[in-house]
Amino acid sequence: MASSAAFLLVLSLLSLFLCTCRGQGSGGDGNGITAIYSLGDSITDTGNLAKEAPPGMFETIKHLPYGVTLGNPTGRCSDGLLMIDFLAQDLGLPFLNPYLGKNKSFDHGVNFAVAGATAVDPADQFNITVPMPFASNSLKVQLRWFKDFLKSNFGTDQEIRKRLQSSLVLVGEIGGNDYNYEFFADKPVAEVEKLIPGVVKTIIDAAKEVLDMGASRVIIPGNFPIGCVPGYLAMNAGTAEPADYDAYGCLRDLNRFAAKHNSRLQHAVAELQASRPGASVAYADYFNSFLALLHNASSLGFDAASTRKACCGAGGGNYNFDWRRMCGFAGATACEEPSAYLSWDGIHMTQAAYRAMSRLIYHGKYLEPQILSFPEKYGQT
Repeated sequence: MASSAAFLLVLSLLSLFLCTCRGQGSGGDGNGITAIYSLGDSITDTGNLAKEAPPGMFETIKHLPYGVTLGNPTGRCSDGLLMIDFLAQDLGLPFLNPYLGKNKSFDHGVNFAVAGATAVDPADQFNITVPMPFASNSLKVQLRWFKDFLKSNFGTDQEIRKRLQSSLVLVGEIGGNDYNYEFFADKPVAEVEKLIPGVVKTIIDAAKEVLDMGASRVIIPGNFPIGCVPGYLAMNAGTAEPADYDAYGCLRDLNRFAAKHNSRLQHAVAELQASRPGASVAYADYFNSFLALLHNASSLGFDAASTRKACCGAGGGNYNFDWRRMCGFAGATACEEPSAYLSWDGIHMTQAAYRAMSRLIYHGKYLEPQILSFPEKYGQT
């Protein structure tokens, strides 16, 4: 699926132009939603970590090849746009600016998500040891930013409730890093499973606070099937046996782990829905929507031979991923056609994959229940 000639380049630039212009609109007539507020991690971060990233691993997101499909780095952990960008676009709203950005417009929402963030605060009662300093921007911290922003911009509780009545709030995706940091420290699955109740409780408690503030539409995403992620596959390549993989080359135990998190989260979301009948609360099924994307990669325009391989990385082989030479580091290179790949850097997805995921979730069957509708001019592209 190698790119050829200027024709494809022109088509790519044209589609990007249309996408970007549409995303910068000021509509917002779907569901009466006029603003989006997002809390989460690198799956959603549109530039917060880039504003404060310490020297090291995530410094790379400030530079090409990150953002290569857009023509410049934006602080997103991808070659281009994220699911949150496509959701805003389809609702007729501008892309969300990062909360830590300076001189940015927050008229149509704010992105509080920070790459690397955990759900559970490292210092709280669950006492999760997190070795990365920027993980301190946990869900608790982001929720405080959210409250501070609303109080400073809308004043009274009544005005805040009025604002949230016409807004959509995403609580996640978050929680994946709570597990990632433990797995990266070579903790066994059985031990990491003990974190699931605390992580889920933290997410649900945050959603309750958002609802108590007056939010009427809240989406709570689950975790991905991490056993299909190139970074995890490469990390386990030296020890895994053939029986450890499923028919699609994913690690069974890690996917079972993610499914356990999601099952507990879904149950908690169902209880929340029952306790808040006046609000619209939905679970976004990242797990099964990603598997649908993986299983139908060819028909969706992806290279079936590259579904478990990082576009940007080093090491070649089945996964093109090396923890010592990650995307943006010396020795790592980016593929010529990111849109043919699901994985951008072995951890995060490509713009093309995020777009496909967004369609499957928000326009398909993986938002449970479907609480969104879209302006026709945005929802049919």
